[in-house]
Amino acid sequence: MADWVTREAYSHEVSSCGFWFGKGAIEALFYAYAYPSPEGFKDYLVQPQEAFFSSEMQEFVLPYEAVRQASDPDAMVLAFLQTTYEAAANLGHWDRAALEYIPVLKS
Repeated sequence: MADWVTREAYSHEVSSCGFWFGKGAIEALFYAYAYPSPEGFKDYLVQPQEAFFSSEMQEFVLPYEAVRQASDPDAMVLAFLQTTYEAAANLGHWDRAALEYIPVLKS
């Protein structure tokens, strides 16, 4: 990755998330982190209950196996992504009204 991409990507506060296929002893998982990590981020209560903050990885993780076995996997992943974003935005005192877009549904 070009250095300018990294500089631009981390020039402001960021909430990032994704999926990692796993390697070795670490199984597949969804992850979410904030950079810089605001005070209290690791202690923020996120959903679903299977999600947790990994001290080793310094990010929230949601094991893929938990999602695979869920009765509503889409809702589980959405809850994880939404609450980890809220952790970064709320603790970082972001102007959420200016940042978030709620589409207008046409009837």
